[in-house]
Amino acid sequence: MRRRQVISTIASMAALGVAPAVRAQAASYPNRPIKIVVPFTAGSGADSGSRVYGEMLTKLLGQTIVVENRPGASGLIAIQAVRSAPADGYTVFCGTNTPMCVLPVLNRNLAYDPFKDFRPVHGFGIGVASFIVKGDSPFRTLPDLIAAVKREKRALTVGNYSDGYMLIGAWLGLAAGVPVNHVPYKGGAQLQNDVMAGALEFGINDLGGIVENVKGGRLRCLATTGAQRDRLLADVPTMMELGYSDFESYTFSSLFVRSETPDDITNKLADAVRTVLNSPEGKAYQATQPSLPMMMHTKELGDFQRREFERFRKVAQAAGIQPK
Repeated sequence: MRRRQVISTIASMAALGVAPAVRAQAASYPNRPIKIVVPFTAGSGADSGSRVYGEMLTKLLGQTIVVENRPGASGLIAIQAVRSAPADGYTVFCGTNTPMCVLPVLNRNLAYDPFKDFRPVHGFGIGVASFIVKGDSPFRTLPDLIAAVKREKRALTVGNYSDGYMLIGAWLGLAAGVPVNHVPYKGGAQLQNDVMAGALEFGINDLGGIVENVKGGRLRCLATTGAQRDRLLADVPTMMELGYSDFESYTFSSLFVRSETPDDITNKLADAVRTVLNSPEGKAYQATQPSLPMMMHTKELGDFQRREFERFRKVAQAAGIQPK
């Protein structure tokens, strides 16, 4: 009994000592520069958003926001940099759907757990995927294309440039009841060029990369993957409008911190991000982007991340795609 009392006393003393320290740390946060680690090269959408919103956060918080590019290994280099830093809110990861939702589905022995090792802060931007064909393709709608594939008893050749888009292509094959032949690319630009040249029948691309070519008649967008039609291509139907129930998927960029980061610090940073997204400067920047502002705060962002992961997990299982 005495031993239990001693242990309880020690635990209580520790709690009394730690709690004020954590509160003091949160109250003074931030008192030095904050680093946003981006898993892509400079110029990418996630990088641009981090830099633009970072400048706004610098003014709001009174501390410099530094953007550090750590590309490579499908985001693992950047992730390890954040995991090895203290959980104090001063090293933040700009995560996207690939490392936070897709790679956990496709890799059995992933070196991190996006749900246990990180906690969501706030979204930056969210967009949709698009299904594209050549501008003068004989297929004016997605049902036209699917009907031709079935009539000719062949596979649908689908170009993609990410694991997430590969899974979306597999999802389309399952939903439409056609076999799929995946053609991987290193980037969207080459994929688009091959579609426009007629070397690739069908491709999946982010919406921002195709809008000008669609409006110029060089590409035709058959469908998008959002819950509603996209404002930039309002005449293009969604997959759900075409009868593909629950076919909804997004690309996104959001901030994450280490899971041990105190609630007060996480919420303070999330509140600051929401403030700049809602500011006149934030809205002006958003008007120039193909994506929409991702107004998801901590728990809402975490719920969204889990839903996207579960979508991809179910697709992989149904398509027989085994984790490596």
